[in-house]
Amino acid sequence: MNRHVIYGVHVQNRGENAVRVQQLLTEYGCYVKTRLGLHEVDETFCATGGIVLLEMYGDIEKCEALRDKLNSLDGIEVQEMIFEHS
Repeated sequence: MNRHVIYGVHVQNRGENAVRVQQLLTEYGCYVKTRLGLHEVDETFCATGGIVLLEMYGDIEKCEALRDKLNSLDGIEVQEMIFEHS
């Protein structure tokens, strides 16, 4: 890849959606170079939503397939950032 592709995955209702999201991340794991999960948490609170940042690697068609499958799930929204390199 001559570019960095980053997906921001907004996950609502983590309790309901975490398993489906994890299944897809496992299925496409060879195309995920970096994964970072973010959600609000403290001593008395754990948010029901969160964001997963994915740095993608390899076959762009496989990366886009993961993006599209994630986007097709209820309660999941994917946005992307693409940084081109010359």
